[in-house]
Amino acid sequence: MRAIQVREFGGPEVLVPEEVPDPVAGPGQVVVGLAAADVIYLDTLLRAGWGGEYFPVKPPYVPGGGGAGRVLSVGEGVDPGWIGRHVVARGSGGYAEQMAAAVEEIVEVPDGVSSLDAAAVLHDGTTAMMLTHKAKIAQDEWVLVAAATGGAGSLLVQLARTAGAQVVGAARGERKLALARELGAEIAIDYSQQGWQHQVREAVGGSGVDLAFDGAGGELGKAAFEAVASGGRFVTYGTSSGAFADIDPKAAEQRQVRVTNALEAGPPDKTTMRDMLTQALKLTAQGRIRSVIGATYPLERASAAHTSLAQRTTLGKSLLLT
Repeated sequence: MRAIQVREFGGPEVLVPEEVPDPVAGPGQVVVGLAAADVIYLDTLLRAGWGGEYFPVKPPYVPGGGGAGRVLSVGEGVDPGWIGRHVVARGSGGYAEQMAAAVEEIVEVPDGVSSLDAAAVLHDGTTAMMLTHKAKIAQDEWVLVAAATGGAGSLLVQLARTAGAQVVGAARGERKLALARELGAEIAIDYSQQGWQHQVREAVGGSGVDLAFDGAGGELGKAAFEAVASGGRFVTYGTSSGAFADIDPKAAEQRQVRVTNALEAGPPDKTTMRDMLTQALKLTAQGRIRSVIGATYPLERASAAHTSLAQRTTLGKSLLLT
């Protein structure tokens, strides 16, 4: 089968298509023939060698955390009734025509949801559901979504609106700001402008937002924290700047802002992840959320997908098609 190999850490050029042996389902596993593979910004960081303390990835490896397609075979101890079913699968080696996954890591895709839409919520839908559960969004409060047109951010805008909140979407450039408004943000602010966090505070009445979701990290994340009102909540989960937002605990205590690093303790347990993914797929099937699939690439052009993500030119999700 065709797969993308990373034989050494580096730029997008290290993503090389190769022929590799087909995976074989071990005990408790299935093999899924992937129609669409998920691509997330984290993939670009891992490829460059970042995050070894969080994600112990070493070359050579096939990148990617999963995708959607149909079950081709099952291993020992797995119900053969899974064969042929349309599923979304989480696991390593997603940039490939086939991948092996534990049966606990697959979820059946609801009728009416395509493989592309299912792959699009695999990680970002799970993340967005998890973040909204943690944050407990309240009716009529102001919610800032920084990186509002990314894979998770675009879903957070919709989920916050569904919860009855008023949303400020922060993104870079008019094209992304227009998308944030289309998704339901009442206010859209360009966070490439100096002092954008002060614009946010002024736009919502001067005191700041009740809740901020930081999908950017780094200095942008720190600025998003400054946009939060005293007594508010700040949830950070993004590393698109290469690092999590480093919030001064004393500053947070002084303003009584509750700071949550959603990924600090690592990923949630598999049962929670599965529940969040199931909910995201259900909402997708009901038309209550939609993933913005901004770009699709043939598998062999994985390097182009990573380049676009690094240059911040992709709106919403990127997927690889096999």
